[in-house]
Amino acid sequence: MSWETTVCRDGEEFGRLAGEWADLYRRCEAATPFQAHSWLHSWWVSYGTPGRLRLVLVRRHGRLVAAAPLRLVPGPVPVLTHLGGSITDFSDVLVDDACAQAVPELARALGDLTRTAVLDLREVRAGAAAERVYACWRGPRRRLPDSICLELPALTIDELVERLPSARAQRSRSKLRKIDRLGVQQRVVPAAEVPLALKRLLHLHERQWAGRGVTAEHLSARFAEHLERAVRPMVESGHAMVTEFRIGGDVVAADLTLMSPRLCGAYLYGADPALRAGKVDVTAMLLRNCATECSANGRATLSLLRGTEPYKRQWRPAPVRNQRLLLARRRMAPALLLRAAYAGVRGWAADVARARRGEG
Repeated sequence: MSWETTVCRDGEEFGRLAGEWADLYRRCEAATPFQAHSWLHSWWVSYGTPGRLRLVLVRRHGRLVAAAPLRLVPGPVPVLTHLGGSITDFSDVLVDDACAQAVPELARALGDLTRTAVLDLREVRAGAAAERVYACWRGPRRRLPDSICLELPALTIDELVERLPSARAQRSRSKLRKIDRLGVQQRVVPAAEVPLALKRLLHLHERQWAGRGVTAEHLSARFAEHLERAVRPMVESGHAMVTEFRIGGDVVAADLTLMSPRLCGAYLYGADPALRAGKVDVTAMLLRNCATECSANGRATLSLLRGTEPYKRQWRPAPVRNQRLLLARRRMAPALLLRAAYAGVRGWAADVARARRGEG
């Protein structure tokens, strides 16, 4: 038989798929760093609930050609949703671009899995492989807006500055010259040193947000364990980069950038509060580093990922909406419509709150 579909429910078996998964990842152009095996498997180890893993695997002639990394969320209406949770900016399935039939085969396998559940894929980026599954889905389906991401073209920092209005561009150049006068030195951390560098990054992140609103999960032990487990293999495979910034030998800032063939994503950074007190433009310092890496390696997009914070908007990025894809079998249509209605109300409320904060 040429086609074989299985559902992996065991975390250890998921871990053993690393080689196959990496091979499929390379054959799926739409994949983002958040579909890398080490990111997803590490997330499952730190955040997953035993018994709820639902990893749909499609093979042709023994070769993995499609995969959907899912988990079951029980409830009055069970839901199948992506691995990665709230700390993952883009979710997707993986499909071999050279195997067109893999898409309907994956859709059929997902249909079998949703006999009594709704498939709810959050934070699906435009152009994702999951859109192809959605397009050939034969049952009820709904497409809803999800988070806003901000994106810049893959240009050097000088080219990004040129895109700004003249007065703002002049101020940005002045801020970059100030960083140079301070003697800030940047160093890409080798894989062997990544665990210690991440500890420094998270410590700086905590200090930077002290007394202000911070994402609580970023300060948790399980998040630190997840990063340490996931990022070193991603650095080794070219899917992540940790950079430290030093003044006089002291680490004053650190940045984690996640990468795929199509984009660089500025994921997390930490900075000594003394930089802000000294009116050093930390965003410009980090963006210059990220832009250099992104523009030098043929990528099309420098993503500032989710959120429309003012420090991102000053660089005139384009807002791009993620999508939420809801799919079900016909018998589950009422549950899908109810979930879509609830999501729509919540999304409307979030948009109103964002508009009031001036983040539109």
